[in-house]
Amino acid sequence: MSYYFIRESLIPCSREEAVKNPPYVAVLTVDEYIEAKPVFNMGIDMDLDLNQIHETKAIVNYDSLTGTLNIPDHINFSEKKFKLAFALDETGIILIDNDDYSEKLVEKIHLTRKWRLPSLERFLYDFLEETIIDDPALIENIERELSLMEDDIMKGRIESYPVQLNDIRYDLLDMHTHYEHMMDVAKELEENENNFFQEDNLRYFRLLSDRAERLNDQVVRLREYISQLRDLVSEQLSIRQNNLMTYLTVIATIFMPLTLITGWFGMNFQNMPELTWQFGYPGVIVLCILIVIASLIYFR
Repeated sequence: MSYYFIRESLIPCSREEAVKNPPYVAVLTVDEYIEAKPVFNMGIDMDLDLNQIHETKAIVNYDSLTGTLNIPDHINFSEKKFKLAFALDETGIILIDNDDYSEKLVEKIHLTRKWRLPSLERFLYDFLEETIIDDPALIENIERELSLMEDDIMKGRIESYPVQLNDIRYDLLDMHTHYEHMMDVAKELEENENNFFQEDNLRYFRLLSDRAERLNDQVVRLREYISQLRDLVSEQLSIRQNNLMTYLTVIATIFMPLTLITGWFGMNFQNMPELTWQFGYPGVIVLCILIVIASLIYFR
């Protein structure tokens, strides 16, 4: 467990000091929260089974605001999720996390942030921003990967539908869902139904919502880009198949008169003057060569 005062920066303190001198930040495990719950006196009754968290959301209660965060892993976006719960009122925020994800983010804020106008709202903005701070670079890498894939498709280096396109599409779907939920949380905080936040500080939540919306727009654009790449792959495959059929048709057309000549002179008739002509065999060879040359010139 860890506790911090929200001052010009986060200042470590004890639980008793935090409760007596708000605003504060507390990072607890589920068991630690259950043990310390009476001390905070937030009147919170919520499901603390973190494994059942499937979305990022905020819920307004009578005298508190609770919620969950379901944050994708930026390395394995579709596989692992960081799941935590939170509860807050005007005195501070409690982050409930059985892993060390919340602890790492809060420690990073403690070491790197210094505020001229410290507030609970500013901490919330910085904490939620930390959950998406690496996403612009991630989206840029995905866009670069798709651009390289498009180049390979156009140059014929990819001869079938790339499996990695499906993986990227699933990752983008997760990101799209996460940003939409993040926008909903930011708007719920901005509503300030319980008047926990100062009116002037609600701009932080608008900034968070705008940033999540911009990221979501980029993800939507990349999803459309993937659809275009899928169409491009199908188009290239169709062109390749058409070229192959054209090639086979030309070959068949060239050999069709040769097959006719072979069949003609393969018939067993006695009165065929070419059979006794001394130039019959060379004549047929020359005729076949002329037919092949004429066909190639025509189809070229």
